[in-house]
Amino acid sequence: MSVMATRLRVRQLPAWAPYGVAAGAFVVAWVAVYATRAGGPVLTGVVAALLFVFGLFTCSAVVEGGRAARNRLATTGIYAAFLLALAPLASAAYTLVVKGSQKLDGQFLSHSMRNIGAFDSNGGVYHAVVGTLQQAGIATLITVPLGILGAIYIVEYGRGPLAPAIRFFVAVMTGIPSIVAGLFILAFWVKVVTPWYNHGRAGYSGFAAALALSVLMLPTVVRATEEMLRLVPAALREGSYALGVPRWRTILRIVLPTALPGIVTGVMLAVARACGETAPVLLVAGGNPGINFNPVQGNQDSLSLFVFEQAGVASKFAPGRAWAAALTLVTLVLALTVAAKLLARRSKLTR
Repeated sequence: MSVMATRLRVRQLPAWAPYGVAAGAFVVAWVAVYATRAGGPVLTGVVAALLFVFGLFTCSAVVEGGRAARNRLATTGIYAAFLLALAPLASAAYTLVVKGSQKLDGQFLSHSMRNIGAFDSNGGVYHAVVGTLQQAGIATLITVPLGILGAIYIVEYGRGPLAPAIRFFVAVMTGIPSIVAGLFILAFWVKVVTPWYNHGRAGYSGFAAALALSVLMLPTVVRATEEMLRLVPAALREGSYALGVPRWRTILRIVLPTALPGIVTGVMLAVARACGETAPVLLVAGGNPGINFNPVQGNQDSLSLFVFEQAGVASKFAPGRAWAAALTLVTLVLALTVAAKLLARRSKLTR
Protein backbone atom coordinates (compact mmCIF):
# COMPACT_ATOMS: atom_id res chain seq x y z
CA MET A 1 0.00 0.00 0.00
CA SER A 2 2.81 2.38 0.83
CA VAL A 3 4.49 1.54 -2.49
CA MET A 4 1.29 2.38 -4.37
CA ALA A 5 0.94 5.70 -2.50
CA THR A 6 4.56 6.51 -3.32
CA ARG A 7 3.97 5.88 -7.00
CA LEU A 8 0.86 8.09 -7.03
CA ARG A 9 2.58 10.93 -5.25
CA VAL A 10 3.42 13.82 -7.60
CA ARG A 11 5.53 16.87 -7.11
CA GLN A 12 3.73 20.21 -6.83
CA LEU A 13 4.75 23.80 -6.47
CA PRO A 14 4.16 25.22 -3.00
CA ALA A 15 1.11 27.40 -2.48
CA TRP A 16 3.23 30.54 -2.20
CA ALA A 17 5.00 29.93 -5.53
CA PRO A 18 2.63 32.01 -7.75
CA TYR A 19 2.87 34.95 -5.34
CA GLY A 20 6.64 34.68 -5.21
CA VAL A 21 6.89 34.54 -9.00
CA ALA A 22 4.54 37.55 -9.26
CA ALA A 23 6.62 39.57 -6.79
CA GLY A 24 9.84 38.68 -8.57
CA ALA A 25 8.36 39.52 -11.97
CA PHE A 26 7.19 42.90 -10.72
CA VAL A 27 10.59 43.75 -9.24
CA VAL A 28 12.43 42.74 -12.40
CA ALA A 29 9.98 44.65 -14.60
CA TRP A 30 10.19 47.76 -12.43
CA VAL A 31 13.98 47.75 -12.47
CA ALA A 32 14.12 47.09 -16.22
CA VAL A 33 11.58 49.74 -17.18
CA TYR A 34 12.66 52.53 -14.84
CA ALA A 35 16.38 51.85 -15.19
CA THR A 36 16.16 52.24 -18.95
CA ARG A 37 13.48 54.96 -18.72
CA ALA A 38 11.52 53.12 -21.38
CA GLY A 39 8.07 53.82 -19.95
CA GLY A 40 5.89 54.18 -16.90
CA PRO A 41 3.47 52.16 -14.79
CA VAL A 42 1.54 50.74 -17.77
CA LEU A 43 4.64 49.30 -19.43
CA THR A 44 5.81 48.01 -16.05
CA GLY A 45 2.54 46.15 -15.60
CA VAL A 46 2.67 44.63 -19.08
CA VAL A 47 6.29 43.48 -18.68
CA ALA A 48 5.56 42.12 -15.20
CA ALA A 49 2.57 40.14 -16.53
CA LEU A 50 4.63 38.60 -19.32
CA LEU A 51 7.46 37.73 -16.95
CA PHE A 52 4.97 36.22 -14.49
CA VAL A 53 3.43 33.97 -17.15
CA PHE A 54 6.84 32.86 -18.42
CA GLY A 55 8.27 32.35 -14.94
CA LEU A 56 5.30 30.39 -13.60
CA PHE A 57 5.16 28.20 -16.69
CA THR A 58 8.90 27.47 -16.46
CA CYS A 59 8.81 26.65 -12.75
CA SER A 60 5.76 24.45 -13.16
CA ALA A 61 7.31 22.62 -16.12
CA VAL A 62 10.49 21.91 -14.16
CA VAL A 63 8.81 20.80 -10.94
CA GLU A 64 5.39 19.46 -11.95
CA GLY A 65 5.84 18.48 -15.58
CA GLY A 66 4.57 19.74 -18.90
CA ARG A 67 0.93 18.77 -18.39
CA ALA A 68 0.59 20.68 -15.12
CA ALA A 69 2.48 23.61 -16.64
CA ARG A 70 0.01 23.85 -19.52
CA ASN A 71 -2.84 23.70 -17.02
CA ARG A 72 -1.36 26.58 -15.04
CA LEU A 73 -0.84 28.51 -18.27
CA ALA A 74 -4.49 28.08 -19.22
CA THR A 75 -5.62 29.07 -15.72
CA THR A 76 -3.43 32.16 -15.85
CA GLY A 77 -4.92 33.08 -19.21
CA ILE A 78 -8.45 32.84 -17.81
CA TYR A 79 -7.61 35.08 -14.86
CA ALA A 80 -5.82 37.51 -17.18
CA ALA A 81 -8.87 37.72 -19.47
CA PHE A 82 -11.08 38.42 -16.46
CA LEU A 83 -8.78 41.21 -15.26
CA LEU A 84 -8.59 42.72 -18.75
CA ALA A 85 -12.38 42.76 -18.96
CA LEU A 86 -12.68 44.22 -15.46
CA ALA A 87 -10.07 46.94 -15.92
CA PRO A 88 -12.12 49.25 -18.21
CA LEU A 89 -15.17 48.92 -15.96
CA ALA A 90 -13.16 49.67 -12.84
CA SER A 91 -11.45 52.61 -14.53
CA ALA A 92 -14.77 54.07 -15.73
CA ALA A 93 -16.37 53.62 -12.31
CA TYR A 94 -13.40 55.22 -10.55
CA THR A 95 -13.35 58.18 -12.92
CA LEU A 96 -17.11 58.63 -12.61
CA VAL A 97 -17.05 58.61 -8.82
CA VAL A 98 -14.02 60.90 -8.51
CA LYS A 99 -15.22 63.54 -11.00
CA GLY A 100 -18.93 63.24 -10.29
CA SER A 101 -18.66 63.54 -6.52
CA GLN A 102 -17.01 66.97 -6.77
CA LYS A 103 -20.27 68.65 -7.82
CA LEU A 104 -22.82 66.24 -6.39
CA ASP A 105 -24.49 67.73 -3.30
CA GLY A 106 -27.89 68.68 -1.97
CA GLN A 107 -28.05 71.92 -3.91
CA PHE A 108 -27.31 70.11 -7.17
CA LEU A 109 -30.03 67.53 -6.56
CA SER A 110 -32.71 70.02 -5.50
CA HIS A 111 -32.43 72.75 -8.15
CA SER A 112 -33.02 72.98 -11.89
CA MET A 113 -31.20 74.85 -14.65
CA ARG A 114 -33.79 77.57 -15.15
CA ASN A 115 -32.22 81.05 -15.43
CA ILE A 116 -28.71 79.55 -15.13
CA GLY A 117 -26.24 81.16 -17.53
CA ALA A 118 -22.83 80.13 -18.78
CA PHE A 119 -21.08 82.08 -16.02
CA ASP A 120 -23.23 80.72 -13.17
CA SER A 121 -21.76 77.96 -11.06
CA ASN A 122 -25.13 76.99 -9.57
CA GLY A 123 -27.84 74.92 -11.18
CA GLY A 124 -28.89 71.37 -10.61
CA VAL A 125 -30.38 68.22 -11.97
CA TYR A 126 -33.72 68.01 -10.17
CA HIS A 127 -35.76 68.59 -13.33
CA ALA A 128 -33.82 65.86 -15.15
CA VAL A 129 -34.34 63.38 -12.32
CA VAL A 130 -38.10 64.05 -12.43
CA GLY A 131 -38.14 63.55 -16.18
CA THR A 132 -36.11 60.34 -16.04
CA LEU A 133 -38.30 58.79 -13.34
CA GLN A 134 -41.53 59.69 -15.13
CA GLN A 135 -40.38 58.59 -18.59
CA ALA A 136 -38.84 55.33 -17.38
CA GLY A 137 -41.83 54.64 -15.12
CA ILE A 138 -44.39 55.14 -17.88
CA ALA A 139 -42.32 53.09 -20.31
CA THR A 140 -42.08 50.29 -17.73
CA LEU A 141 -45.85 50.32 -17.14
CA ILE A 142 -46.39 50.00 -20.89
CA THR A 143 -43.66 47.47 -21.61
CA VAL A 144 -43.75 44.98 -18.74
CA PRO A 145 -47.37 43.76 -19.20
CA LEU A 146 -46.99 43.58 -22.99
CA GLY A 147 -43.60 41.85 -22.79
CA ILE A 148 -44.66 39.28 -20.19
CA LEU A 149 -47.94 38.50 -21.96
CA GLY A 150 -46.13 38.13 -25.27
CA ALA A 151 -43.57 35.78 -23.76
CA ILE A 152 -46.32 33.74 -22.09
CA TYR A 153 -48.06 33.34 -25.43
CA ILE A 154 -44.84 32.25 -27.15
CA VAL A 155 -43.92 29.68 -24.52
CA GLU A 156 -47.28 28.41 -23.24
CA TYR A 157 -49.76 28.87 -26.07
CA GLY A 158 -47.86 29.48 -29.30
CA ARG A 159 -48.33 26.43 -31.48
CA GLY A 160 -49.17 28.03 -34.84
CA PRO A 161 -47.33 30.41 -37.17
CA LEU A 162 -47.98 33.46 -34.97
CA ALA A 163 -45.43 32.53 -32.29
CA PRO A 164 -42.45 32.28 -34.72
CA ALA A 165 -43.55 35.56 -36.32
CA ILE A 166 -43.60 37.30 -32.92
CA ARG A 167 -40.19 35.85 -32.07
CA PHE A 168 -38.81 37.05 -35.41
CA PHE A 169 -40.09 40.61 -35.00
CA VAL A 170 -38.79 40.72 -31.42
CA ALA A 171 -35.35 39.69 -32.68
CA VAL A 172 -35.53 42.43 -35.34
CA MET A 173 -36.57 45.03 -32.77
CA THR A 174 -33.62 44.09 -30.56
CA GLY A 175 -31.22 45.57 -33.11
CA ILE A 176 -33.16 48.74 -33.85
CA PRO A 177 -31.07 51.86 -33.12
CA SER A 178 -32.57 54.20 -30.56
CA ILE A 179 -32.70 57.06 -33.06
CA VAL A 180 -35.05 54.98 -35.23
CA ALA A 181 -37.42 54.44 -32.32
CA GLY A 182 -37.37 58.18 -31.66
CA LEU A 183 -38.07 58.98 -35.30
CA PHE A 184 -40.97 56.51 -35.35
CA ILE A 185 -42.66 58.15 -32.35
CA LEU A 186 -41.88 61.59 -33.75
CA ALA A 187 -43.49 60.80 -37.10
CA PHE A 188 -46.47 58.91 -35.70
CA TRP A 189 -47.33 60.27 -32.27
CA VAL A 190 -45.90 63.78 -32.18
CA LYS A 191 -46.65 64.84 -35.77
CA VAL A 192 -49.88 62.90 -36.43
CA VAL A 193 -51.71 62.05 -33.20
CA THR A 194 -51.01 64.97 -30.86
CA PRO A 195 -52.20 67.70 -33.27
CA TRP A 196 -55.72 66.23 -32.98
CA TYR A 197 -56.05 67.33 -29.36
CA ASN A 198 -53.37 70.06 -29.20
CA HIS A 199 -55.01 72.68 -31.44
CA GLY A 200 -53.14 71.48 -34.51
CA ARG A 201 -49.69 71.77 -32.96
CA ALA A 202 -47.21 68.96 -32.47
CA GLY A 203 -47.01 67.95 -28.83
CA TYR A 204 -43.51 67.25 -27.55
CA SER A 205 -43.72 65.68 -24.12
CA GLY A 206 -42.27 63.22 -21.68
CA PHE A 207 -45.03 60.75 -22.57
CA ALA A 208 -43.80 60.71 -26.16
CA ALA A 209 -40.31 59.96 -24.86
CA ALA A 210 -41.77 57.13 -22.77
CA LEU A 211 -43.39 55.66 -25.89
CA ALA A 212 -40.05 55.73 -27.70
CA LEU A 213 -38.32 54.12 -24.74
CA SER A 214 -40.98 51.42 -24.55
CA VAL A 215 -40.18 50.46 -28.15
CA LEU A 216 -36.58 49.90 -27.06
CA MET A 217 -37.49 48.08 -23.85
CA LEU A 218 -40.05 45.68 -25.26
CA PRO A 219 -37.74 43.19 -27.03
CA THR A 220 -35.48 42.92 -23.98
CA VAL A 221 -38.41 42.15 -21.69
CA VAL A 222 -39.90 39.62 -24.11
CA ARG A 223 -36.62 37.77 -24.68
CA ALA A 224 -35.68 37.68 -21.01
CA THR A 225 -39.15 36.52 -19.93
CA GLU A 226 -39.26 33.88 -22.66
CA GLU A 227 -35.93 32.41 -21.61
CA MET A 228 -36.91 32.36 -17.94
CA LEU A 229 -40.25 30.69 -18.65
CA ARG A 230 -38.51 27.99 -20.68
CA LEU A 231 -36.24 27.26 -17.70
CA VAL A 232 -39.19 26.40 -15.45
CA PRO A 233 -39.23 22.58 -15.10
CA ALA A 234 -42.01 20.86 -17.00
CA ALA A 235 -42.67 18.69 -13.93
CA LEU A 236 -44.08 21.73 -12.10
CA ARG A 237 -46.61 22.33 -14.86
CA GLU A 238 -47.50 18.65 -15.16
CA GLY A 239 -48.00 18.31 -11.41
CA SER A 240 -50.34 21.29 -11.42
CA TYR A 241 -52.29 19.94 -14.40
CA ALA A 242 -52.55 16.54 -12.68
CA LEU A 243 -54.26 18.23 -9.72
CA GLY A 244 -56.84 19.73 -12.05
CA VAL A 245 -55.52 23.30 -11.97
CA PRO A 246 -56.34 25.26 -15.15
CA ARG A 247 -53.51 26.40 -17.38
CA TRP A 248 -54.01 30.09 -16.69
CA ARG A 249 -53.87 29.54 -12.93
CA THR A 250 -50.81 27.31 -13.31
CA ILE A 251 -49.05 30.08 -15.20
CA LEU A 252 -50.12 32.72 -12.70
CA ARG A 253 -49.39 30.83 -9.46
CA ILE A 254 -46.54 28.47 -10.39
CA VAL A 255 -44.72 29.37 -13.61
CA LEU A 256 -44.44 33.14 -13.16
CA PRO A 257 -43.39 33.04 -9.48
CA THR A 258 -40.72 30.47 -10.29
CA ALA A 259 -39.32 32.61 -13.12
CA LEU A 260 -39.77 35.93 -11.29
CA PRO A 261 -36.09 36.59 -10.35
CA GLY A 262 -34.96 36.20 -13.94
CA ILE A 263 -37.86 38.29 -15.25
CA VAL A 264 -36.99 41.08 -12.82
CA THR A 265 -33.39 40.99 -14.02
CA GLY A 266 -34.50 41.34 -17.63
CA VAL A 267 -36.86 44.18 -16.78
CA MET A 268 -34.14 46.07 -14.92
CA LEU A 269 -31.77 45.63 -17.88
CA ALA A 270 -34.44 47.21 -20.07
CA VAL A 271 -34.99 50.02 -17.57
CA ALA A 272 -31.26 50.70 -17.39
CA ARG A 273 -31.10 51.00 -21.16
CA ALA A 274 -34.12 53.29 -21.22
CA CYS A 275 -32.67 55.58 -18.56
CA GLY A 276 -29.45 55.92 -20.53
CA GLU A 277 -30.96 56.74 -23.93
CA THR A 278 -30.51 60.28 -25.23
CA ALA A 279 -31.59 60.41 -28.87
CA PRO A 280 -35.29 59.51 -28.42
CA VAL A 281 -35.70 61.99 -25.57
CA LEU A 282 -34.02 64.71 -27.58
CA LEU A 283 -36.28 64.11 -30.59
CA VAL A 284 -39.69 63.84 -28.93
CA ALA A 285 -39.30 65.54 -25.52
CA GLY A 286 -36.99 68.36 -26.62
CA GLY A 287 -35.39 69.05 -23.26
CA ASN A 288 -36.36 71.67 -20.73
CA PRO A 289 -34.17 73.59 -18.25
CA GLY A 290 -37.15 73.97 -15.90
CA ILE A 291 -39.19 71.52 -13.86
CA ASN A 292 -42.17 69.94 -15.61
CA PHE A 293 -44.23 67.50 -13.56
CA ASN A 294 -46.76 66.96 -16.35
CA PRO A 295 -45.47 64.18 -18.63
CA VAL A 296 -48.22 64.59 -21.23
CA GLN A 297 -47.77 68.28 -21.94
CA GLY A 298 -44.70 70.41 -22.50
CA ASN A 299 -41.05 69.65 -23.07
CA GLN A 300 -39.22 67.57 -20.49
CA ASP A 301 -35.60 66.76 -19.72
CA SER A 302 -33.86 63.57 -18.61
CA LEU A 303 -30.54 62.74 -16.98
CA SER A 304 -28.98 61.34 -20.14
CA LEU A 305 -30.11 64.36 -22.14
CA PHE A 306 -28.81 66.66 -19.40
CA VAL A 307 -25.38 65.03 -19.62
CA PHE A 308 -25.42 65.47 -23.41
CA GLU A 309 -26.43 69.12 -23.13
CA GLN A 310 -23.85 70.00 -20.48
CA ALA A 311 -21.08 68.23 -22.39
CA GLY A 312 -21.61 70.65 -25.25
CA VAL A 313 -22.02 73.89 -23.27
CA ALA A 314 -19.19 76.38 -23.52
CA SER A 315 -18.81 76.93 -19.78
CA LYS A 316 -16.16 75.90 -17.30
CA PHE A 317 -18.90 74.77 -14.90
CA ALA A 318 -20.66 72.49 -17.42
CA PRO A 319 -18.27 69.49 -17.30
CA GLY A 320 -18.70 69.22 -13.54
CA ARG A 321 -22.47 69.19 -13.91
CA ALA A 322 -22.23 66.53 -16.64
CA TRP A 323 -20.08 64.24 -14.47
CA ALA A 324 -22.35 64.74 -11.46
CA ALA A 325 -25.45 64.00 -13.55
CA ALA A 326 -23.82 60.85 -14.92
CA LEU A 327 -23.04 59.69 -11.38
CA THR A 328 -26.63 60.46 -10.37
CA LEU A 329 -27.94 58.40 -13.27
CA VAL A 330 -25.75 55.39 -12.43
CA THR A 331 -26.69 55.62 -8.75
CA LEU A 332 -30.39 55.87 -9.60
CA VAL A 333 -30.31 52.81 -11.87
CA LEU A 334 -28.29 50.87 -9.27
CA ALA A 335 -30.77 51.77 -6.52
CA LEU A 336 -33.74 50.72 -8.66
CA THR A 337 -32.05 47.43 -9.56
CA VAL A 338 -31.23 46.58 -5.94
CA ALA A 339 -34.74 47.49 -4.80
CA ALA A 340 -36.33 45.35 -7.52
CA LYS A 341 -34.10 42.36 -6.74
CA LEU A 342 -34.86 42.62 -3.02
CA LEU A 343 -38.58 42.85 -3.74
CA ALA A 344 -38.44 39.79 -5.99
CA ARG A 345 -36.45 37.88 -3.38
CA ARG A 346 -38.90 38.81 -0.63
CA SER A 347 -41.84 37.75 -2.77
CA LYS A 348 -40.17 34.44 -3.50
CA LEU A 349 -39.47 33.76 0.17
CA THR A 350 -42.99 34.55 1.31
CA ARG A 351 -44.66 32.13 -1.08
